[in-house]
Amino acid sequence: MSDFINSLTNGAVAEELSLKGILVILASSIIIGFVISLVYLFTHRKEGYSQAFCVALILLSPIVALVIYLIGNNVARAFSLAGAFALIRFRSAPGDPKDIAFVFMSVVMGLACGMGYWKLAAIATVIILAVIIILYFTNFAGKKTETYTLKITVPETLNYVGAFDETLDKYCTKSKLSVIKSVDFGALFELSFTITMKDPAEVRELIDDIRAMNGNLKVMLSVEAPAVKSFHFQ
Repeated sequence: MSDFINSLTNGAVAEELSLKGILVILASSIIIGFVISLVYLFTHRKEGYSQAFCVALILLSPIVALVIYLIGNNVARAFSLAGAFALIRFRSAPGDPKDIAFVFMSVVMGLACGMGYWKLAAIATVIILAVIIILYFTNFAGKKTETYTLKITVPETLNYVGAFDETLDKYCTKSKLSVIKSVDFGALFELSFTITMKDPAEVRELIDDIRAMNGNLKVMLSVEAPAVKSFHFQ
């Protein structure tokens, strides 16, 4: 009985941590996280990206890998780390589904490295990132033409019914009046159209023609994700 108690106090039951093992796990997970971050940068050049998010992708893998390595098969360590992480609260705005996929991938590869399967993690990373790059270049499920929301402010005195049909037919393949609302206590009206441009390069010409018709009042043209691309003229 005393021998068993001594073995517990001396840590004989606990798994010994190997410095070489830790270095291998950290190095492999950092490299994998860095490669994931580079692919994320490459595939998000046009729509933009956050530097903090790219750094987080690199750091997630080694952090998770080290946590898994420290836990090992030790239940006490697992409960201790769970209690420590319970004190942390993560708050962030909902992200793009692709961003979430990159984060999840970085975490999973970190788990694999922490469990000692760094070769498997490396192979899986190459295959998954290759699929991501192929989907990026083929623009899988992407729309060939962008749908815009066109908002036109008109004076109360203008008969807006059908007033812009000829101009919209000139520049758009599709156009539909979706919303009409009054602004400035009824002195102005705001018309919202859903349109599909024939040529997105003719945005300026469309706006200029509309401004010539609505008395040079405010015109706004935005794509389905206004935060990504929008045009304001006033």
